This record gives sequence, C-alpha cells and structure tokens, in this order.
Amino acid sequence: MPNKKTPQLIDRLAEEARLGRISRRDFMSYSVAAGVTAATATGLWTGSAKAQPKSGGTFRFGIHDGNTSDTHDPGTYATRQTIYLAHQYRSFMTLIEPDGSLGPDVASEWSANADATEWTFKINQRATFHNGNKVTPADIIASMNHHRDVGGRKTTSAAKALLSSVTEIAAMGDDAVVVTLSGGNADLPWLMTDYHLAICPANADGTLDWQSGVGCGPYKIENGEWGVRWSLSRHDDWHLEGAYFDTIEMLVLNDPNARQTALVTGDVDAVSLIELKTMALLQRDPRIVIENVPSAGAITMPMHCDTAPFDNADVRNALKLACNREELIEKIAFGAATIGNDFHHSPAQPYWPDSVPQRAYDPDEAKALLKKAGAEGLTISLSTADSVFSGAVDAAVLYAEQAKAAGITINVVREPNDGYYSDVWLKKPFTMVSWGARPTPDVMYTLAYKDDAAWNESRWQNERFNELLVQAKAELDQSRRAEMYAEMATLARDDGGTLIPFFNNFVYARSAKVQRGDNLAASWELDGARGPSRWWFAG
Repeated sequence: MPNKKTPQLIDRLAEEARLGRISRRDFMSYSVAAGVTAATATGLWTGSAKAQPKSGGTFRFGIHDGNTSDTHDPGTYATRQTIYLAHQYRSFMTLIEPDGSLGPDVASEWSANADATEWTFKINQRATFHNGNKVTPADIIASMNHHRDVGGRKTTSAAKALLSSVTEIAAMGDDAVVVTLSGGNADLPWLMTDYHLAICPANADGTLDWQSGVGCGPYKIENGEWGVRWSLSRHDDWHLEGAYFDTIEMLVLNDPNARQTALVTGDVDAVSLIELKTMALLQRDPRIVIENVPSAGAITMPMHCDTAPFDNADVRNALKLACNREELIEKIAFGAATIGNDFHHSPAQPYWPDSVPQRAYDPDEAKALLKKAGAEGLTISLSTADSVFSGAVDAAVLYAEQAKAAGITINVVREPNDGYYSDVWLKKPFTMVSWGARPTPDVMYTLAYKDDAAWNESRWQNERFNELLVQAKAELDQSRRAEMYAEMATLARDDGGTLIPFFNNFVYARSAKVQRGDNLAASWELDGARGPSRWWFAG
C-alpha cells in the first residue's frame, strides 16, 4: 500500500535511473516494495525514469595501458589502447551484447552444417567503410586471412591459433562468406568477437589494408598519436544503432592519479580503470558513477615452463601454493574479484568446472615441494607495472611477502608502463599480466594455452590438454564437453605454468551526466569497450 513518502521515493528512484545509477530490475523491485504496482512501475521506467538515448556532444574518455609502439595492425593488438580504439573505428563479424549474449555486427546472421565444420555468415548490406565503399566478401576474407598462413604468406598475428582449424574462407555470392574447418567448432561465431579479428578493407592482391586506419566502425579517425590521444567523429553510415556522440576523444592516461584527477575535474567524462583503494571515496561524489562488473578478465602470473627454475612442475606448484589469494583479493582488489584456481576458466564463462578443488595457501607444502625439486631457498624476479591493473605493484609486493613463509625470495621488478606488453610480457620468465574476458573457455585456451599459440605466455606444453582442446571444440554433447573442460582445468592447475590469483571485476567510472542502457557487457571495461558507441549524454 502506498504511503505519504511514496511519491518522493519514486522521484528519487527516477532521478537515480536518469543518472544511470540504478538498473531496471532494481527500479522495479524498489518501486513495487514502495507500494507501486508492477504495471505502473513499468510505465514510470519507460516514461519519466529511464532517459532515452540522445545524440550530440563530445565524449572524452581516459584509458590505461597505451604504448607509443602500438600500431593499427590487428594482428599485433595487445594493449587497451589498441583494443578500445579498434572497437570505435573498426567492426567485427559478431559482438558481445550488454547482456552477455552473442549479437550481429558485420555479419547479420550465421548458420552451420550438422557437425559445425562449415559456417555461413551473411554480410549486413548496410556495412560501409569510412571511405564510402561497401563491405564485401573480399574484405572479410582478407581480414581473416591476415591471421592465417595462406597464399604463401606467413602471418605473425597473435590470433593465428584461433583460426588454425580453418581450411578455407570463400565468397558465396556478393553478400556472404563460407568458413570451412578441419574439425567442428561450435564456438566459431563467438570466436569472431575476438578483438584481433577486425574487419578492414582488402587490397587488390588480397592482402589487408590495415595501415590506412580505414574501418567500418561507429566512428572514423580524424587524427591521433599512439600513446597520447585519438580524435574521432561519427560514421553516419554505420550499420548498427548507437554512436550517439558527435565526436569522441580518447586520451592515454597510464598514470592512475592523472586518470582519476581528470575524471574528478571534468576533463574527461569516463575512465577505463580506477584505483580500487579510492573506490569508496569516489562513490561519495554525486557527480561520478562507479561501475563494478564481475567478469572473466583475469590477473595471471605466467612462468616460462622452458626456463629454469620454472621447468620443474614442483617449483611451479610451490609458487602457486605460496600465494594467499584471499588476502590479495581483500587488500589489493578490495573485494572486487573472484578467487582464481590456476586454470583460465572463470565462473562467468560457460562450462565452469566447480568440481575442481580450490587451491589454498600452504607455505609448508610449498617448502616440501621445493625441497623435492632441490630448489630450497629459491630466489626469483617478478616483473610488473602500474599499468597492468590497479594495484599491480602492490599485489606483487604482497605476494613476495606471502612467499617468504615458504622460504621463497621474490624480487619485484617495477617495469616501465610504456612498452610493457612489447618488451616484458612473453619475454621475461615471470611476469604479471592483465587479461580481458573471453566469451568461452575454448577461445581463452586456444589463444593462450594451446601448444603453438603465439600468446602461450607460460610456454606450457601438455599433450593431453591439447588433445582435449581439439575434442571439446567439436563436442556437441554439452555434458561431455563440460567433463572435458573439467579435466583440462585440472591439468592446468596441477601442471600448468600460470598462477591465477583472481578474476578481477572491471571497475571503472563515468560522469553522472553520461547515460547507459540497462546492462553492461563484461567482455572488457567501458561496456565491453563499446561505451563510446552505446552511451549518451543526459538531455
């Protein structure tokens, strides 16, 4: 039954909704609890409460993790700068919707044969490059072949492993392509969301024109400088809804203090990452909205399994046992994380193997394993940088303190932010890395754990794991597929070279004047890196 305070409460809820601080679900729940009928609450949400998208304005956002050495080559994308920029000026075959489902992008629809060895993708006939040319099958083929060894050309793309089972990509008329595989892959449409597989124009010889920066995304590049800033304007012929801002400005702000200061002073309208230790303070500012999104993004500590002392599984497991994950989550992530278990498969992904026992902090067992390996009193170095994630250096220092109880000395090496992913990651034998979320375990394992993957960051080789990866990819029986992923998780946990302390929430912030939809994609920060094309300014 409504009471005298109901109108004021509804007004407050409506204002929170207009500012994007409350979801539709919570608005409905609180309204009904206040005595408003569900039908009336629905009307309030769609009418006065939830603002509708409006066009106009310049959206400025500050990002972490951008290098001066980055390029437009999608095969080399690694930093947040390349990923965020790619999602503004380039498009992909498919995309992750805000609710986590798979949606269309350049491909308007897709279908497979009975055993998922052949997929047909129809091209959206409205898809147009910024130079005015329509997207054709030739462009799709060149965009995919850029990541494959084909036509006598050897690719250097990090995404080569993702397309290793592709035997042919061919045009079907002028509005579709057919992808043929050596074995079934039920996840191929999901794989097409990978940020490396951006659609670019084809050159006359079938190679890819990635150098020009021409894309078919929601915004087109006006000017920019790697590691500094980018200016883009709306692509009026974009084939999807959104792109409400007239122009967008992306600023590389690797320093966390500079990033948050820019948000507080209003120099930017959103930032891709905030320092978790200041989250509570920022939440008190009514001008700022904090987004805290659970995800499959992970913090990893890969050890090169072909390099001593990490070439010994007992040493690797000792280092895993010497990590107090709960303490790291409490003191570094401030609770904004899910505990890891040393296999790269998050509860936010399908086929989550909850049967695998959680590894606990056990310095005594770690000591015993080191003694068995003849590595007592182990001393190693761990490389990290401030730009890896909020609190990365502090996390490494805390881990080093935890490991002392096992007789392990870890020297924390604070590397430069600029060039970290080009000069440190994959090169130094023990590093700290921030991974974005991938939609399925197959995509994650194929990209970073497959024996020949360019991004096999731990250089781990396990024959049984790779057999299961191929089998699970083609398995259409969901129960059997789940069993395979559980076995793969156990192999990675007990033999693999990657310590995974936690899966980090995506914690970022925006001005209260920036509006958004009901959900936020958990594939990357900033609404799956698509905030600039999905959000809008309040009227």
